[in-house]
Amino acid sequence: MKTLANNLMPEGWLPALVRTSPILLGLMLLYAVVYQNLYLTTWNDQDQAHGPIIVMVVLYLFWMDRAFFFQSNTAEKRAPLSGWLVLVTGLLLYLVGRVFEVLIFELGSQILVLAGVFLITRGWAGIRKFWFALFFLVFMIPLPGFIVDAVTLPMKIAVSYVAEYILYGLGYPIARSGVVLQIGQYQLLVADACAGLHTLVSLEALGLLYLNIIRSHSVFRNITLTILIVPISFTANVIRVMTLTLITYYFGDAAGQGFMHGFAGMLLFVVALMLIIWIDSILQFIEKKFRSRKATA
Repeated sequence: MKTLANNLMPEGWLPALVRTSPILLGLMLLYAVVYQNLYLTTWNDQDQAHGPIIVMVVLYLFWMDRAFFFQSNTAEKRAPLSGWLVLVTGLLLYLVGRVFEVLIFELGSQILVLAGVFLITRGWAGIRKFWFALFFLVFMIPLPGFIVDAVTLPMKIAVSYVAEYILYGLGYPIARSGVVLQIGQYQLLVADACAGLHTLVSLEALGLLYLNIIRSHSVFRNITLTILIVPISFTANVIRVMTLTLITYYFGDAAGQGFMHGFAGMLLFVVALMLIIWIDSILQFIEKKFRSRKATA
């Protein structure tokens, strides 16, 4: 039983928990209302359904490196001046968000607040340790509507065009008008969820999480794969739209808008993850070839 407890929590966790409990309680009281509002409103929107997943991933990242919180730390390693500056900035941003009901400020403030707490209590080592977890919180912040509208429409048109071009080339009776696809006697509207900016953001988060999990030290792989997530997202969206179009064509509108529509949404992320892994394998192969040639030169 003691061994199990030691595996879950490092030695000395109880005194450390007592020391940090005021901080944890303060953070919970500060953001409990924000997350309650998210649960009741924003996260019920299909475009923001990835929000809880982002939170769980961040909590998991903190949990995996929980031993860091219980390590001994001296005052010389802390950065109180920088920490208080960042913390106060985050609290002011939170206050503005609460008063004027600006969700972007409310959620964005937690990144600065957490960063400030790490600087005050653990110094820059805390930022270096948890920089990805703090950065990953960016993906749960809803984008401004004018940005979403400006980017989503061109993306939907492009996805619709490519889907129509491929299916027409395969011999299907399909035509397109804007973002409306006509196949046989059925009409399909390419919605924001099928090819919008929110999907791109979700897939970008998926790709960056993949990079964090494999922990590659190759700058070439990391930068190239991060950039290629955009065309990967586009390709996955095209496959999703084509899948829904063919399901509707063969099985009717009810099948296309029912369970299969949700299934196509899951298929989007499966296809995207497979493409990310496949392209990463190609990048690894290219990098090994380059290194071998460089070594023999």
